[in-house]
Amino acid sequence: MESRIEDLEIRLTHIEAEQEQLTLTVLQQQKAMDAMQARIDYLTSLLKNLAPAAVASREEETPPPHY
Repeated sequence: MESRIEDLEIRLTHIEAEQEQLTLTVLQQQKAMDAMQARIDYLTSLLKNLAPAAVASREEETPPPHY
């Protein structure tokens, strides 16, 4: 009986260590995803603030003389 309890305590210790490592991994991944989302938001705002292109849309262009 004593041996079984000792084995269970050892298993529990290993499981707790693995759980701690998984928690740290998830936290690192969340930080990385937050950083990537911030970059995406920044780039999106840059794209929205870009000056319009030098070429007008098809509706705004005057037809060429051969029409």
